[in-house]
Amino acid sequence: MHRCPVVDLGQQKFFGRLHWIDIECGTGAFTAQISELCSPLQLLGIDSTEAQIEFAQKRDMQQSVIFHTRDAMALTYNVASLDIAVMALVLFFVPKPVLGLAEMKRVVRPGGIFAAYLWDVFREGLPVQVFHKESRKRGIQYSLPPSAEVSKMELHEELWNETNLWSVESTEIKASRKFGNFDEFWNINTSSPALSVVLEDLSSQEISEICSSPENQLHHGTSGCIVCEAHANAIKGIA
Repeated sequence: MHRCPVVDLGQQKFFGRLHWIDIECGTGAFTAQISELCSPLQLLGIDSTEAQIEFAQKRDMQQSVIFHTRDAMALTYNVASLDIAVMALVLFFVPKPVLGLAEMKRVVRPGGIFAAYLWDVFREGLPVQVFHKESRKRGIQYSLPPSAEVSKMELHEELWNETNLWSVESTEIKASRKFGNFDEFWNINTSSPALSVVLEDLSSQEISEICSSPENQLHHGTSGCIVCEAHANAIKGIA
């Protein structure tokens, strides 16, 4: 059975003629999973960045999937027009999460489902936590998502309860990813905009020192592979 951290896409209730929206869908990875496993009647993927939408549109998905460039805090869809709204790893990038959640509620019908999950920023849940730890140790400034506080479980739950959702449930989920070796781990993670900007301002010696320390902290699996572990706070509710 296929599962995702927000909703169990293998459950029968998510199959069939349902209208979905994946808010701030990024490159469309989660959108593609919904399309493949749930065969929605319609699936909207929206993101505020045109480049992300252009990438997502290149994925091979069903004709029922439609991508738009939209603002998560000002959706252009009718009231109560959708069945399920999801946000995967993005609510803390929304400048005003309360407005983002209010918009989710506005476009979802009564009885519809809301779901989201976020890396636990302040309890060392980020996949790149080892880099953040080294940066703090050396006094190197790095940016966090603009609404990082909402990643705290208690604040996440408070936000959803204040939106007057029903049957709010939350849980912590754990994730891990294997890399063939440390070089692969380093190259993939440091290519992200948040980390690459930080590294641009450092000397080669500083980068070398930062690179060597995480290698000793990470879990090494069989055959020299690197196992990166992370955890997130997931929550869902009913409109």
